[in-house]
Amino acid sequence: MKNIKYLVVGIVFGIVFVKAEIISWFRIQEMFQLTSFHMYGVIGTAVVVGMVSIFFIKRFKIKTFSGEAITFEDKKFKKGQIIGGLIFGIGWAITGACPGPLFAQIGSGFGVVSITLLSAIAGTWVYGKFSKI
Repeated sequence: MKNIKYLVVGIVFGIVFVKAEIISWFRIQEMFQLTSFHMYGVIGTAVVVGMVSIFFIKRFKIKTFSGEAITFEDKKFKKGQIIGGLIFGIGWAITGACPGPLFAQIGSGFGVVSITLLSAIAGTWVYGKFSKI
């Protein structure tokens, strides 16, 4: 029961995704065809919110709910990130779904997106299996 807050946040997040048309295959296609600013506005807003949030976390040394310090570590660039990003983007453009709205799409009755979910899980497994090589 202590993790019910995550379920509630997930449900609210899913409702926002549906209402904002973020889960719409047509909106995603418009983005990749460069015919609409809608998704770029959503993504840009998310980036700005993330930047402001990180600024405040660092500035005021905000801690987790359990009192642990939040730390940020620099990530080293690897060439494989370009290939991974291209594969991710191509999959996103073909399926009209990225990992964020997958569950909202399935919950909205788009059962065919289950194939995309299974593909995302398989891709995550492959990454985990071979990223240590």
